[in-house]
Amino acid sequence: MSKRDPLTHEVSRIANFKSPLTNCYTMANAEAPRTLSTTQTSLDIIELLKARGGGRVTEIADVLDIAPSTVHSHLTTLREAGYITKEGDIYHLGLSFLELGEHVRTRKEAHVVAETYTEQLAEKTGSRAVFLVEEHGKGIYMYTFSGEHAVWTYSTVGKPAPLHATASGKSILSQLPKERVEAIIEQHGLPAKTENTITDEDTLFEELDRITERGYAFNREEQLDGVRAVGVPVVGPDKRVIGAFSVANPANRMKGERFEEELPDILLATANEFELEISLQ
Repeated sequence: MSKRDPLTHEVSRIANFKSPLTNCYTMANAEAPRTLSTTQTSLDIIELLKARGGGRVTEIADVLDIAPSTVHSHLTTLREAGYITKEGDIYHLGLSFLELGEHVRTRKEAHVVAETYTEQLAEKTGSRAVFLVEEHGKGIYMYTFSGEHAVWTYSTVGKPAPLHATASGKSILSQLPKERVEAIIEQHGLPAKTENTITDEDTLFEELDRITERGYAFNREEQLDGVRAVGVPVVGPDKRVIGAFSVANPANRMKGERFEEELPDILLATANEFELEISLQ
């Protein structure tokens, strides 16, 4: 398999996986709390099955470098709990994760309300519209909708995104205390996604100041080559950032007055309506 195969990269990432919760605690406390290796192993197996679309006991054992008997015990426990299914000798994630995912997405009323506004943005702009939230220093796509002119229609719901390289992510960062942004940078760094990605901390803070001043952020091919986006943050009645809306399209459709003025105005109006609605709940 090629070294550039994305699956190989994902498997390598999983093999070195550390729970975000553990990372979060480690940042806050010089002495990391006691963790359970058995729980970590189950999480590693779940992540691997997601990345590979299923797997056999021996395959999982080889990738994670643990005994097949240990893998089998974890899979059996997860299967009896309803989180793993088995088709022949191949294990897959079970549908119980659907219920968990829906619970997570609808746990906060503001996140439920955001779905309608995200869909409206896609219809108004004809673009790819998303609603992104921050968790463990990463952006997580809560909702994605594709307008009539969007060139990609696949869902990225639940997938992580780099905050520093996206319009919605930078919008969120602009609303966080400087100390929190610094902690996120320390945890995840500022990796380059394209040649336009901001990878210098001082430059990023200068950009965040501009976003705070004007109220919206631009993504000028910083996450994907050939794709531009505009994003705006949304805050709750307590003035804490809830998430961010953004719209994206190929760069040839995101330029001039349309990109610099029209789309920001549409996004700002949508954010204002959203914030008003949740303030009345």
